[in-house]
Amino acid sequence: MTDIPQNKIEKPSFWEAFWFWFKLGWISFGGTTGHITIMHDFLVEKKKWVSDSKFFHILNACMILPGPEAHQTAIYIGWKLHGIKGGIISGLFFILPSTLILLALSIIYAIYGNHPFLISLFDALKPAVLAIILFATYKVAKKSLLSLVHIFVAFAAFILSFFVGVPMPWIILGIIVLGILIQIFNPKILNLKKPTEENLKNEENFYINSLQKNPKISIKKLLLQFSVFVVIWIIPFLMLICFSNDGGFFTSFSLLFTKAAFFTIGGSYTVIPYVANLVTQKLHWLTNTQMVDGFALAETTPGPLVIVLAYVGFMAAFNHSEHSLLIGSIGLLAAAYFTFLPNFMLIFLGGPFIEKWQKNSTIQAVLSLVTAGVVGVIANLAFYLGENILFHNANFNFENIHWISLIWVGVCLLLLTRFKINMIYVILLSIGFGIIRIFLI
Repeated sequence: MTDIPQNKIEKPSFWEAFWFWFKLGWISFGGTTGHITIMHDFLVEKKKWVSDSKFFHILNACMILPGPEAHQTAIYIGWKLHGIKGGIISGLFFILPSTLILLALSIIYAIYGNHPFLISLFDALKPAVLAIILFATYKVAKKSLLSLVHIFVAFAAFILSFFVGVPMPWIILGIIVLGILIQIFNPKILNLKKPTEENLKNEENFYINSLQKNPKISIKKLLLQFSVFVVIWIIPFLMLICFSNDGGFFTSFSLLFTKAAFFTIGGSYTVIPYVANLVTQKLHWLTNTQMVDGFALAETTPGPLVIVLAYVGFMAAFNHSEHSLLIGSIGLLAAAYFTFLPNFMLIFLGGPFIEKWQKNSTIQAVLSLVTAGVVGVIANLAFYLGENILFHNANFNFENIHWISLIWVGVCLLLLTRFKINMIYVILLSIGFGIIRIFLI
């Protein structure tokens, strides 16, 4: 590729980007892997709006923020391309289609959840979801467990979360402190690799890379933006508690999803077990069966896996309101709003800091350990699902093994690992298997 002067790089068309973000929201099945693959193919390979190394730097930086990193990456790139409006468009289209689809599926589930047809479908879908989570554990572990320290962090995160029940924010805080201490006293043990010349060449030939480096950070502007986010958070919050018959429930409801969005670092796989434990074990808004069924529903939609929290909002409000579909629908939309709104705030306020600190060695060290910790958290999620999917009454006993589910987990893992079948085809195949089971049982 020949070098192109910076002043010859044309700004991408807003409408071209608009239609890409719109399409992404409807076709991005397969969770984070699907999102990243589609965005990378279009933004890096096809349009060359951002370089490969810059794209993955943005992704890695978003991994250390609370919330789903793929959604934040889309917001960040939309923001860099076309400012605040670009970030809003990319962020909204990323989640809006899956939210609407999940709303329809949640209503169907609430009405017909006990129908034998749906039960058979869920019995086939849930093992597939477990296989996808196990596959994700393997893929993340392969890339992130770079040293014995990373392996230790992953193992410790799993033990603390699954067996000890330590809340995820405290685990992540401990990992951050550990990363800082290691960077101070012995950074070499993390075995972090520096980018090669191959990765750094031609960086200026991409639009986003050609933009101003290390932009000035205006405290006044940040405070103004923060104030705007406080206002747009508090308005629906006040509407929920003032116009409902149970303001106390919706106060706890709103604060739970907002807290989950802000205090769970590591993406979907850390947010979900944190919320699942709260709503099933402490608050008793959902049963374990309803929670696990939610994973199956979420995997059948495009969008991030964390969209399952919108389903949690639906079922929590539905159960609490004595099975009102209207209140359940309001709960779903409110849960999605409070879960995803912080992502916009974190990117619009934190974007300049990401630019400024992108080469900071301490942040890179902490980021690598947080990613390793995510491996342990995903394993925690897999065990949470496994005990409900593979064992009758979640009782770890050889006699209680659900053999058909165990075999189907193995089949799905084989399809994902050996034959490299796309996740959406595994889901569709599982739906077909569930339909066949209706006639066999």
